[in-house]
Amino acid sequence: MTTHVIGAGIAGLAAALALAEAGRPVVLHESAPNAGGRCRALPDGTDNGTHALLGANTAALGLLRRIGALEGWVEPEPGGLPVLDLRDHRAFRVALSPLGWRDAALRPPGLTGRALLALARLAVPGRDRAVGAAMAAHPEFHRGFVDPLVIAALNTPSAEASANRLGAVLRRLGGRGATRLLVARSGLGPDLVVPALAALERAGATIRFGARLRRLVTQGGRVQALDFGEDAVALGAGDAVVLATPPWESQRLLPHLETPLAYAPIVNLHYAHPNPGPVRFIGMLEALCQWVLVRPAGVSVTVSAGDAAAREEAATLGPRAWAELREAALAFGLAGDWPEAAPPCRVVKERRATPRHAPGPPLRPPRLPLANLALAGDWTDPVLPATIEASVRSGEAAARALMR
Repeated sequence: MTTHVIGAGIAGLAAALALAEAGRPVVLHESAPNAGGRCRALPDGTDNGTHALLGANTAALGLLRRIGALEGWVEPEPGGLPVLDLRDHRAFRVALSPLGWRDAALRPPGLTGRALLALARLAVPGRDRAVGAAMAAHPEFHRGFVDPLVIAALNTPSAEASANRLGAVLRRLGGRGATRLLVARSGLGPDLVVPALAALERAGATIRFGARLRRLVTQGGRVQALDFGEDAVALGAGDAVVLATPPWESQRLLPHLETPLAYAPIVNLHYAHPNPGPVRFIGMLEALCQWVLVRPAGVSVTVSAGDAAAREEAATLGPRAWAELREAALAFGLAGDWPEAAPPCRVVKERRATPRHAPGPPLRPPRLPLANLALAGDWTDPVLPATIEASVRSGEAAARALMR
């Protein structure tokens, strides 16, 4: 009764681990030479993005706990998120929890009672509409707090982002410690992917890299074989498959599967700039840079919903982002040297990073499109946006569906 997991992104890793821990024989197949999917580490060890978790991400944190990696995640800004607003070059801190807004020094720009009520209304499920329209009466609060939250969580501009998807995020932020911001101290490779692979090996799973699934051989509503080109794997009566591939790959393998129609890009910039200080995390407004992650090994910048940045040449992106993040580093007194000249920079553009989460009925792909095949992937969650949390939840849900 072997389960074959196709795809070693976060959803595939979560599914494989849940199955292996339940005593099921597992074979994990990955087309790339390494694991992690869109959360992969780059060849030099840096992350592809400033990935962060919140305390509300219980599934992701639970996975980290089970693989023994939770200690590698740190809270870089417990005193409130540092923010630099390039509109007026003001540096300030913002509490991520509304409870922290009782301190006037930690309130987001434009906060009023009416603005807070408008945000609370977004947490109530109802007729879906764009977040930008819902917050139009509170432009400063929207600009300084809601829009950055939407772009970070939904990777979709507020003008077209689903209020119901944002509401699902907001409803999860009310618990104790739910807004704690955590980042991987060394990177997603050493602090998530490598420990997950080690946990799978301890559980007896087999891992195959460089194995791209060409097609699913199906008959009678079941998968009969996996065609990898040079070799094929025949499935026995009790064998099963978890398909944890990107939506376009899933649709290639299951042509009748409904998948997202539009995607949003993310642009990441990684600077070879070692820093002697602790891990730091800074937000920026009215800037190309949205999030700046400073680690001892280097500095990374993420531009979510980055349609314009994805069209810009890397030769201009690197110096432009460096000038902004340098101003932020100096404004908050970050340790180390911050020269005017930009250090070497690697620019990574993911043009289909996530679905565009627009208003309207969400996709509800079947968890079991075939009797012995379960779907996984952040895009399969009909409630949460496509995030690490949604990836883990979907992988564990696929495992449960097959074990039932």
